[in-house]
Amino acid sequence: MLRKPYRQSLVIVVVLLLGVGLGWGLNQVDFTARRTADPITVVSPEGDSVSKVAREVTASLVGVLNYSETGDFFTRKTEEKTGSGVVIDRNGLVVTNHHVVQGAQRLMVVLSDGTRKEAEVVGQDARSDLALVQVKGVRKLTSARWGDSSKLVVGQSVVAIGNPLGLGFAQSVTAGIISGLNRVITTQEGFQLKLIQTDAAINPGNSGGPLVNLAGEVIGINTVKIAAPGFEGMGFSIPSNQARAVVEDLRQHGRVKRPVLGVELVREISGEEAGYYRLPIKSGVVVIPVRNGPADKAGVQDYDIIKKVNNQQVKSSAELQEVILSHKLGDEVKLDILRLPRIEGQKTRELIIKVKLGEDTAGQTTTAS
Repeated sequence: MLRKPYRQSLVIVVVLLLGVGLGWGLNQVDFTARRTADPITVVSPEGDSVSKVAREVTASLVGVLNYSETGDFFTRKTEEKTGSGVVIDRNGLVVTNHHVVQGAQRLMVVLSDGTRKEAEVVGQDARSDLALVQVKGVRKLTSARWGDSSKLVVGQSVVAIGNPLGLGFAQSVTAGIISGLNRVITTQEGFQLKLIQTDAAINPGNSGGPLVNLAGEVIGINTVKIAAPGFEGMGFSIPSNQARAVVEDLRQHGRVKRPVLGVELVREISGEEAGYYRLPIKSGVVVIPVRNGPADKAGVQDYDIIKKVNNQQVKSSAELQEVILSHKLGDEVKLDILRLPRIEGQKTRELIIKVKLGEDTAGQTTTAS
């Protein structure tokens, strides 16, 4: 796994929206009694189109309840965390966030009509913050329709639906626009996510809920928001095309089969630094191979500088990660390497090393179904 770059990257502190620990006594809310009877709708400049989307999509929205025990023998108690999810298969498959189901000893899913059902995790992936859950004992749920996130444009109207602050505010609807695309966020675990930015209000408990276009198609899975003084209207969603690929792997294998080069990042070399150190490159990424990993076995050495992958120049760890993830497990990639002198008097050497990509198991959690 790549280390976080110490330059040319902005690590944004984000808060995972579990809907707990809000400081005002959410644990005292009676979740059974205080479900709203009808979805809350918001009128937008598009007239009643938001209401139409809300009526269609809320039928596939669910609440996810994560129960776990804390404390020792004398202080043991059950904690409840809440989040959202969206049905993607009428036989009870639900996509939600990894952080919503993480550590669950028991899972319950609350359907759109208020019915509670036991559920189990099919698979979860910390790197993408996605999880797939199977609801037990259901056959004819209303499933959402996926949209194509590659067709999104900045300024496009969107609707976020979820259960902010727990099930007492179930099926809340907020409207907004796409504020930005391909926003790179680094989570507290060190994983980089390329996300959709929206100003549609996303609050604790919305995690795992859908972001939809005005055609009622899911174009994102809500995941995080900026939670810092002075920042408002900055929520983020996992693009639907990315989510669908992860969900398909989780459905088939219980894990994401993601390729890995097997290197750790040391630093990035800019054009200015390359000139200062008189290196014959424009830019590159300094790496250390993971022992017995694919790059190590292929001959990559400590502090080698990767200039290109398959003739594509890489200037940062994000670019290196992106080009590797664009390949499949088992693919062979060609690295253009600059090897620094090991002893005084040696010169830098330019090498080409071919590496067969292995499987990335970082952030993988598999649960037998």
